[in-house]
Amino acid sequence: MNPHDDKAPRHPARRHFLKAGGAAAIAAGTLGTGAARAREMAATMNRGVEPFYGRHQGGIITPQQSHAYVAALDLTTAKREDIVALLKTWTEMAARLTRGEPAGTLREPADKPALDSGEALDLGASSLTLTFGFGPGMFTQEGKDRYGLARYRPPQLVDLPRFNGEQLIAAKTGGDLFIQGCADNAQVVFHAVRQLIRTADGTARVRWGQAGFLSTPKGETPRNLMGFKDGTINPAIHDPAAMKQFVWAGEESPAWMRGGTYTVVRRIRITLEHWDQMERGFQESVFGRHKYSGAPLGGKHEMDPLDLKAVDKDGNPIIPENAHARLSNQAMNNGAQILRRSYSYNESTDFYIERWPPWRQETEYDAGLIFIAHQRDPRKGFIPINDRLSKFDMLNQFVTHVGSAIFACPSGIAPGQYIGQGLFKNLDV
Repeated sequence: MNPHDDKAPRHPARRHFLKAGGAAAIAAGTLGTGAARAREMAATMNRGVEPFYGRHQGGIITPQQSHAYVAALDLTTAKREDIVALLKTWTEMAARLTRGEPAGTLREPADKPALDSGEALDLGASSLTLTFGFGPGMFTQEGKDRYGLARYRPPQLVDLPRFNGEQLIAAKTGGDLFIQGCADNAQVVFHAVRQLIRTADGTARVRWGQAGFLSTPKGETPRNLMGFKDGTINPAIHDPAAMKQFVWAGEESPAWMRGGTYTVVRRIRITLEHWDQMERGFQESVFGRHKYSGAPLGGKHEMDPLDLKAVDKDGNPIIPENAHARLSNQAMNNGAQILRRSYSYNESTDFYIERWPPWRQETEYDAGLIFIAHQRDPRKGFIPINDRLSKFDMLNQFVTHVGSAIFACPSGIAPGQYIGQGLFKNLDV
């Protein structure tokens, strides 16, 4: 209202006063609601925050979240300093994202690309962890020392041998840089990895990416798509001695890797349409465990030890000689253990046709397992265990390894440091 308008009333009428008072009350209520909403949002943002900084990287012995997105990138730059710049950027972004914050400050001009794509705003941290690793190609490629890092390549970071029966697809295998994202929200974890990947433009490009899921309540062993519990014999993540023995890189590794781990990723396709036609008793013989309880054959409870000497009335092993549980057991592998942190995946279906007898046409699932294993030394862990499995495991009738990669995931860092700093700190970058 214009105070100089002669038509304006000198004294507001009562109804105007009430209307104004009502508006003020509504405004106050709105402000109160906004403040409550802000407090609620702040509380949401603070729930489920996993620490990014620490002696070890998150996402290794962190209790397993319900969703994952893993990705590998190929380095395209010829300059070592570009890698360092990217790792510094990733560190800053990861620290923000794991707190449930946007990847950037959201203060960019309107005519510039957004610092965050925005689809995870207000969703909170959802227990997000981001884990980073370096593949063999960062150290040497086709026998060449790409960045002057070859002498720092850990002996544990070996090129994986070819295993019996695998049918690796190049587009799903290898990589120079690794990102493992895990969270309790699928959108949160994909958003986080997406932000990291786009900042790599000009330094690295995506080689492969894969989303995964599991739905098991926290504290219970997850089930894979075959319906069996997966990871029962894992070393206990809350046992520091077991983690030191089987997971964390020790004095035998270069200094920059001590407190880190070596990670093997395998994409394993499962012929679910074939598996689903098998009798439960046969399925249990394949795994060497009861399907519903997870107990070893001959046992009652999931955590019962495997009795590898037990036989039935005819003298046959109760747990078959070629059962998965027997062949992967610590007792069959010179005491070796790996920390499995796997997720199921489902990429919809493929159409399959044979133009020769028996003239089959059918739809198959492109689904299976993203096998992730963290360990102190793959030469003593994954490689000998998988070599045995690839040759003798009954499960091979139903699974095919189609993707493969290995990475050195360095130790954790303190605020002010960046991921992989121990590798680069003595170099001229």
